Amino acid sequence: MSHVLILGGTSEIGEEVAARLAPGNRVTLAARRVDALGPVEERMYACGATEVHRLFFNADDIAAQPGVLDEAWAHEPVDTAVIAFGILGNQEQDEVSGERAAAIIHTDFTAHASVVTELVNRMESGRILAFSSIAGSRVRRANYVYGSAKAGLDGFLQGLQDRLHGGPVQLTIARPGFVIGRMTDGMSPAPMSSTPDQVADEAVKALGKPHVWIPFGVGVLGWISRWVPRAIWRRMPR
Repeated sequence: MSHVLILGGTSEIGEEVAARLAPGNRVTLAARRVDALGPVEERMYACGATEVHRLFFNADDIAAQPGVLDEAWAHEPVDTAVIAFGILGNQEQDEVSGERAAAIIHTDFTAHASVVTELVNRMESGRILAFSSIAGSRVRRANYVYGSAKAGLDGFLQGLQDRLHGGPVQLTIARPGFVIGRMTDGMSPAPMSSTPDQVADEAVKALGKPHVWIPFGVGVLGWISRWVPRAIWRRMPR
């Protein structure tokens, strides 16, 4: 039996990943809106979880992160951790406010870097799943605040993978394209969009591997983007 920790249990992708990892395992759901975890907890039991626990987790409160992990480990050492929190922001507003830009980068890069560092220093063995994005493969003018946070996170995670190479803790980087869901509500879907269900399916299949592009074609786009002249690239839409 595994102990699965979901950091961001109210996110659509976090819930879908948890549902796939729940059967026969203990699940700890951590989120800022603990009251919203009730239906998620019920679903975990319906999916076959043996135990489900809820924890308050404000990802932006870096000083409190070790205490949250202490609470999770108190039930049993965690051997599968999923980092599924994040915010998209609003580019038009974020680029004219230093405070808003810093808030996006704090959540999508700094808070992630902090908590994944805490996780690997506690886990004796196991798997970690962290979410980067196609937006970080080459930053676009249309969403450079969010994209730069993901680019920084992706680089950090790759360096951490090199640190962990050959050891008992495996880190998988998932890089989805545009995900149709609450976070992108009202936005026109991009080519090769996916749903939280599809992202969770591919991410869980990839656990233990270095990385996965979701869908696969997004990785091809990421590679091609490196060679697009900047004069053209700066006109690319979100």
